[in-house]
Amino acid sequence: MITQLTGTLVAIDDGAAHVQVAELTYEVLVPAADSMSLAARIGQPVRFHTLHYLEGQGQGSSFWPRLIGFQTATDRAFFELFTTVKGIGNRKALRALQLPFAQVAEAIAARDHGMLQTLPEIGKRTAETICVELKGKVDPFVRELGGTRPAAGTKTAPRPITAEGKLMAAARDAVEVLVQLGHSKPAARDMIERVLAREDLPADATPEALVEHALR
Repeated sequence: MITQLTGTLVAIDDGAAHVQVAELTYEVLVPAADSMSLAARIGQPVRFHTLHYLEGQGQGSSFWPRLIGFQTATDRAFFELFTTVKGIGNRKALRALQLPFAQVAEAIAARDHGMLQTLPEIGKRTAETICVELKGKVDPFVRELGGTRPAAGTKTAPRPITAEGKLMAAARDAVEVLVQLGHSKPAARDMIERVLAREDLPADATPEALVEHALR
């Protein structure tokens, strides 16, 4: 069982990080929430807390070993809890978890079905199932992941958005623009990830600027 992997990030391709460790390069699947931020770290050392599993191929006639990588052990634990929900496997969870895990945990704890339905592949019924099956189980993650769900009736000031957070938000908008221009979502995501890997990219790049760079 591989539980942690440290090496040099050499590429991000279609939801997978390629990590070089000595003379070996590992393919590590990553959640959609981490994919774009990792694209800006190509060539740098990374450490993943990993989940090692076997993925069925050819209707279960054969199995391939897979690694999923997370930024922290807490993220990995939240992912394992999320995939206990009926109908949510590893691949679906990787695509669905497009927002920071703390934000998703807060939405589950607050039974915010509307917010959960904004996640890829999560419809109304699935959102309801998630809230029912994980009721009371996500509270530790809200606290540990840095969530700030207020008590009922209280108001809190919005959390400040970091420069990296603004860039990631611009990247998500840029992907949607490219999709509207006729590119598939995976292709659009790959295009923007390549732009984010540029060393000369300003931290305050707008969605329009990202799209312009992607189309050059």
